[in-house]
Amino acid sequence: MSFLGDITIGQYYPAESVVHRLDPRTKITLTMVMVTAVFLAPDFWAQGSLAILTLLMVKVSGVPLSYLFRGLRPILIILAFTFVLNALMIPGAELARIGPLSISQPGVLMGLLLAIRLILLVAIASLLSLTTTPIDLTDGLEQILSPFRRLGVPAHELAMMMSIALRFVPTLLEEAEKIIKAQMARGADFESGNVIQRARAMVPVLVPLFVGAFRRADELALAMEARCYRGGYQRTRLKQLRFGTHDLMAGCAGVLLLLVLFLWRWW
Repeated sequence: MSFLGDITIGQYYPAESVVHRLDPRTKITLTMVMVTAVFLAPDFWAQGSLAILTLLMVKVSGVPLSYLFRGLRPILIILAFTFVLNALMIPGAELARIGPLSISQPGVLMGLLLAIRLILLVAIASLLSLTTTPIDLTDGLEQILSPFRRLGVPAHELAMMMSIALRFVPTLLEEAEKIIKAQMARGADFESGNVIQRARAMVPVLVPLFVGAFRRADELALAMEARCYRGGYQRTRLKQLRFGTHDLMAGCAGVLLLLVLFLWRWW
């Protein structure tokens, strides 16, 4: 059950780097651009180029590469399932046969492409949370959603909910690990047995975890009410968001990336 500590989404890694100093609106927009680019990339060359670009961003951010790769361990089962399912279900030239099941060449290629795509998506999302504090992330999301207030969109409330959800990810993981260790100390077994038996063994963990999550949510709501929190109504900020030269350069790089991928895909 040590994989719970490997989840890096929602955690912040303090460092002094250009990526950390970027405006949160720039980082959120670049993340959306990178996610769009991952889905637009049509082949292995394009996905490989995006992977190299992601590695360069990680290097510039100062986040250890091993720390980021550690966050990919929890999705290894999803990656394996995606690869196997595509290899068996997509028809084409047969590479191997296991009983009645046939492994096709197009299926293997598509499985590898989707696996790389999932890895890039998790790495990009993790890099955003690792280089942006929850407060900056909330302010950036609110500023991006503020033009939609005229349409009735509660920009501040949505940004606050997303920020709180990300903030509680490491807290819930830590609480889940404590519950698992307490259950193991009482003789619970989470490692042996088949998939169904392991799923049943997780029930004593999920019940107190959900109870604790609801308790924390209630305590947070009471604390916010006690401090007279009224959403985004006439709220001011101690730190005002301002775009700088690096933000302009990063924005131009994002536009150039999308333009290159559009040309690569259709021409």
